[in-house]
Amino acid sequence: MTAVYQIVKIGDPVLREQAKKVPKVTPNVVKLVENMADTMRAANGVGLAAPQIGISKSVVVIDVGEGLIELINPEIIAQEGEEVFCDEGCLSIPGVQGDVSRAAKVTVTAWDRTGKTFQITGTGMLAQALQHEIDHLYGILFVDKTLK
Repeated sequence: MTAVYQIVKIGDPVLREQAKKVPKVTPNVVKLVENMADTMRAANGVGLAAPQIGISKSVVVIDVGEGLIELINPEIIAQEGEEVFCDEGCLSIPGVQGDVSRAAKVTVTAWDRTGKTFQITGTGMLAQALQHEIDHLYGILFVDKTLK
């Protein structure tokens, strides 16, 4: 049975912390991923990072309409293409939107729920979501990057 977490809002100090790496994938980490996916869906989001539910761990879930992507200890290893300007919002900052400059294409390495390393490359909305959610793991919110 999974659970839906409360999403923490801007002003909560956990959103400004660097998330801790996951040392190994355990049943508790898998449960966290499942609960995060349910929480993201319940909030009608396309991505969620563990700090957004008050847990300082390097875990992200994303679904931009192509199926759930689970990322444990994700890192951007390549950015390519012209920068694009994206209109973004965030579940932790309800009612606020703004334009953010993002790389057009990113490649990310991460662990899956079995602890196996994989890479994913995204363009369009997936590239935007990957960058947005991984920023959360470093205490960066989209409003820090909003174009004035």
